[in-house]
Amino acid sequence: MTVALGPALPADATTPRRTAAPSGDTTFDETTLWDNTVDPLESYHVHGLAVLPDGTVLVVTEGRHEVCDAGPRDLLMRRSPDGGNTWEPTRTLVASAGGQSWGNPAFVVDRLTGGIFLFYMLSTRLPENTGCSGDKGDLFMISSEDGGRTWSAPRGMSGLFDRFPYAWTLHGPGPGHGIQLDNGRLLLNCAHRREVTGNTVPERRYGVASIYSDDHGQTWQATGEVPVSTAYPINEARLIQRSDGTVLINGRAAAGGNRQRIVSVSADRGLTWSPPRLDGATGTFNAVDASLLRYTGGPGTSEVSRVLFSRPDSPVRTNLTVSISYDDARSFRYSKVINEGPSYYSELGRLPDGRILLLYGRDGDDPSFPRRVVMSRFSLEWLSGGRDSLSGGPGHTERLIDLTTGAATSGGTMSAVQDPVARGGKRVVFTTSQTGTYFEYTVNVPAAGTYELLLRYFRSADGGLVTVSADGVKPRAALVDTTADRADGYDVAQLGSLDLTAGSHKIRFTASGVGRGGGRLVSLDTLSLIDAPSQPDVREEAVVDNDELGYEIISGTWTAGTGVPGYRGGDYQYAPAGTGGRVVRWRPVVPLTGDYEVQVSYTAHANRASNAPFRVRHASGTTLVRVDQRRSGATEPRGGSWVSLGTYRISEGVGRVELSDDANGVVIADAVRLLRAPG
Repeated sequence: MTVALGPALPADATTPRRTAAPSGDTTFDETTLWDNTVDPLESYHVHGLAVLPDGTVLVVTEGRHEVCDAGPRDLLMRRSPDGGNTWEPTRTLVASAGGQSWGNPAFVVDRLTGGIFLFYMLSTRLPENTGCSGDKGDLFMISSEDGGRTWSAPRGMSGLFDRFPYAWTLHGPGPGHGIQLDNGRLLLNCAHRREVTGNTVPERRYGVASIYSDDHGQTWQATGEVPVSTAYPINEARLIQRSDGTVLINGRAAAGGNRQRIVSVSADRGLTWSPPRLDGATGTFNAVDASLLRYTGGPGTSEVSRVLFSRPDSPVRTNLTVSISYDDARSFRYSKVINEGPSYYSELGRLPDGRILLLYGRDGDDPSFPRRVVMSRFSLEWLSGGRDSLSGGPGHTERLIDLTTGAATSGGTMSAVQDPVARGGKRVVFTTSQTGTYFEYTVNVPAAGTYELLLRYFRSADGGLVTVSADGVKPRAALVDTTADRADGYDVAQLGSLDLTAGSHKIRFTASGVGRGGGRLVSLDTLSLIDAPSQPDVREEAVVDNDELGYEIISGTWTAGTGVPGYRGGDYQYAPAGTGGRVVRWRPVVPLTGDYEVQVSYTAHANRASNAPFRVRHASGTTLVRVDQRRSGATEPRGGSWVSLGTYRISEGVGRVELSDDANGVVIADAVRLLRAPG
């Protein structure tokens, strides 16, 4: 193993390969650090990022000799002494000797001592493993005391996890970065699992147990694990400390697909963790490593709390997006697309002058691995589109309503359930068997104005429909389905804005019927009244893919397919030409009666039907629309190939779009979405 810095690789990039933003905005620039069409290795993928107090930036990536997760891999570093203006040539920190596979780089920086710790893993495969995923992974660490110029001898650390009862064999740090807490503790997440060989995905027992140091990195210990559950196969993750001192872990689902994130909370600075939950705050997107960064604020500060999140906002690895949260990652208000094209793992950092760093993989034809690794730099003002800046702030206030107390009910029962992932540590559960019963709160508004309503609610398998109103007036997105998709968890709904006078108001939550899973339970966390000068970024659409909640096969046999690209999500379903005996149905949630454009996605091919029969239920009845699936629809960065079925007046509730095989060729069932008309 190479202990100190190795020689520079052949590619000379002391002069950055830099491009400006497509808009020409001078507050954004992007530098290519590695490119497999120029640099010598096959792939550069999975990254660690450290920003030192003096503005020095360290980036480490896996230099892959093969396009393979467990093939020969070096750990390569590039260093910028001036905040990304210039970059030193690539150096080999850890070299692959005899096919060694070094991966998962993750930095931890001690800002009190200046110590830098780089954790990584040695991955190995069992002899019978014919795939490209490692069966075992041992944890190692090297450190630097001079800003990353030189590094210590390696230190093996795999024995930290021997006490856990899950027979974990692979221990992957990060990747990305760990954090330093308000009491000086260094904390880094580590993902674990059993061997791939001989174990199904549920049998691998994916989980996270972090490591920490209370003596500035001299000794390290394992924390307790996030309770391990096959419903929550948490893997690569990030940590932040919230303003109240609790620690949040936010991770991807190991099983892949189009998934929400998995979260857990620690009230003792990372030593123990709450049961995991899904969290829809960042949306549903490709299960990929994503980055979470405390940008401003935190425990003991008077700064505005800002948390940044980066990910490819799409069912596939495209559309790299960065979002801003003002409530410690419980919701994200503003978002900006950084790259519409292929986008992969990402990592966020902050320079001392406040500029944001975004390290990510982009471009190329491989759906899993990038062509190049780039570093973007931009300001908070650029990211927010002028709606926030370090000097002026976001200019909005939040009035938080605790829904666990003070409600009057018209029937049913109410109770409070303890849950550390809830914003106040508990949530309210409303149980009723009757549609139309409600629970109501009296809320005092100190000043007249236009207030946004933001609802954080709990999704469960037996969740039902709930409608929100204020003094009998419904906001623009009043109806919410609280049914869980794959597992229980929290989600947020931007309900819209209402004009409220000063004084008391009645906020009512009405049980509106059974959810798409057949349940009636309503469980809510908090309601926020937000006064802000700028509107949040809200996508007014309801999407149902063929593998998501709201899609169902009504009759006949439908087959999953991936042979023709252009579909949304992981696959599509198809059926041969028939007489109407095979039927599928999409059931999107209609949040308020109004005009909606109905669109369908499919993959076009010569063997498709020219008259695929879609039936749209709307306020005036049902309309049959025949679609020529031999002709392509309009593609977009977030996936799918979309064709309009027209605009209809659709009633609040659960909508219905159906497709049958009564056609002259193969019919494709992929995705349906409703787009809300302006107004």
